Amino acid sequence: MAKTPDTVFVIDDDAAVREALQSLLRSVGLRAITFASARAFLASQRPDTSACLVLDVRLPGLSGLELQRELAAAQLDLPIIFITGHGDIPMTVQAMKAGAVEFLTKPFRDQDLLDAITQALERDRAARAQRAGLAEWHARYAQLTPREREVMRLVVSGFLNKQIAAELGISEITVKVHRGQVMQKMGAESVADLVRMADKLGIPTTKS
Repeated sequence: MAKTPDTVFVIDDDAAVREALQSLLRSVGLRAITFASARAFLASQRPDTSACLVLDVRLPGLSGLELQRELAAAQLDLPIIFITGHGDIPMTVQAMKAGAVEFLTKPFRDQDLLDAITQALERDRAARAQRAGLAEWHARYAQLTPREREVMRLVVSGFLNKQIAAELGISEITVKVHRGQVMQKMGAESVADLVRMADKLGIPTTKS
């Protein structure tokens, strides 16, 4: 099955700018989907693929900075590259503090935009991989029995097998069996791995 290409969403109310950017992005093998307004973008069905947003600051209706805030509030972590013909220092600072990848003032060099897009897509791929990994850990954790979850919680809290046995009222051999099952089901190669997973999953630890 063919891989869905990386996608660059372009929002600019100037049709000539949209066409020029779409042509540029297609020339380097990227899929470009353009919108004349932020509202049109929000109403669209977006493909599930690595993506970033090239966003004009000044737009009719919802502005670029307002869209950035809306996406953040909705927890839509889409890397943004701002473009503007009216950039000023406070606006740039505001955009960058809110997580923008780059802020380019028109006219900008094509290569500067392509470099920023490359950086933005790499950021999105890393974030998507992290989310996928977390989802996988949640699925693995869901397969643990209640007893295995208890053992995992105590293991990542630093308890020794004999301490876990005393805490749970079971034999040390039984603890070893449960511990082995936990490591296997979670796909952990070491206790350090298990601790990292537990931290990302938000599993509370018990202090000895």
